[in-house]
Order: sequence, then structure tokens, then C-alpha cells
Amino acid sequence: MPARFGVVVFPGSNCEQDCHYAARLVGAQVAYVWHQDTDVAKYDAIILPGGFSYGDYLRTGAVAKFSPVMDAILDFVDKGGLVIGICNGFQILLEAGLLPGAMLRNRDLKFICRYTDLVVENNQTNFTNKALSGELIRLPIAHNEGNYYADEETLGEMAANGQVVLRYCDTNGIVTDAANPNGSLQNIAGIVNKQGNVFGLMPHPERAIETVLGSLDGQMIFKSMISAVSK
Repeated sequence: MPARFGVVVFPGSNCEQDCHYAARLVGAQVAYVWHQDTDVAKYDAIILPGGFSYGDYLRTGAVAKFSPVMDAILDFVDKGGLVIGICNGFQILLEAGLLPGAMLRNRDLKFICRYTDLVVENNQTNFTNKALSGELIRLPIAHNEGNYYADEETLGEMAANGQVVLRYCDTNGIVTDAANPNGSLQNIAGIVNKQGNVFGLMPHPERAIETVLGSLDGQMIFKSMISAVSK
């Protein structure tokens, strides 16, 4: 039976169709989940897509965390279900307390939309098991508030637990400030929770799943999730 993925749709989401297409392309059975739904138990994995949930009023993700579906997702996570939040989805996971840290505005205070180079810091996760350790991938970003922040204690815990999954880097895989597009501390682009079943990233893997889009590297993340739930 194919892995069952649910793609949550909030008012203001604009990447749900891309995520649906990407997951289906790599073999998942996919359905949309409305923000007012209260049960996601039938799915193996949930995708929180990018966009501007509830118009990003107050702060990015600050209103979406109160959606009825988020209570269902909290229960889903407690029971070990996989959840990935992409861009605005990552911001929602931070606001909901499912991932540590917070997002600030990009350090140059400008919206950024371009491809970025990333290094896979941890390939022993449910979301990167199809990658090599230290592998370089290219994924696009499109955000105004992608500047990841956490206090020193939290950053230390994350490092010790292997929770940093992706970092912005140069074309040689070197993590430098020049390669950091938004000012994120330690060039952090994607993290997992301690339990390893919640993943948030600012780059858009669903926009890098076909050659015509400029990269196939996003397929790795969706294939890794399918592999994880298949086990």
C-alpha cells in the first residue's frame, strides 16, 4: 500500500498543490487536509506547505497554530507520525512549539527568492535517509522571515542531538557567512525535533523535483519520508 500523505491547506497557503504533486510524483498517495479538519490519524505523514497562512498577521505562523487541525497534528506527532513544514510550514511548527527556536526577518530586510546550496548535516533522519552524509543539494528559497534564531543553550542541545539537518553553504560545501542568505544562526536551514519525526526547513524541496525546475534534489526528502514510513 502506498504511503499516505496529507497536505494541510490553510487560508493563504500557496504551495499545497506543488507539495501534492511532489509527493505523488515519488509514489505517495496524497490528499488535501483542510485547516478545520480535526482528524489526521489515517495518514502516515503530514505536510505543512509554504505560503502566507492567515495573511501572516501578527507573525508568520502565529495565527495558524490555533487552527483546529493543529490539535490533531499535535496528537499525530505524539503518536510518532511524520510531519514536515516547508517555509511558512516551518514557521508554523516553530510557533506551535513542535520545533525549537524562532524566525526573524531576513537580515537585509528584503524578500529573497533564489536557489541556495545546502549541505546535509545529518542523513540519519526520517527526512534525509536517502542522502549521503555531507551531500550537497540545491533547493530554492522564497521568504522574508527565514532568519533562524535560538539561544545558545538551545543551539548546543540541537548540536548534541543531531537536530540540525541542513545548513546553507557555498558551492564547495563550506559553511560560510557569505553563503548565508538570510542571517540564520550557524547557517541553519532545516532542523528536526528531538524525537526525529518533525522536520522544518525554509528551502522548498517541492520546487526542485524535476529537471525543468533546475534541480531534482527535492525528491530526496520526499523519498526519504516514504522509506521511513514504509519501515
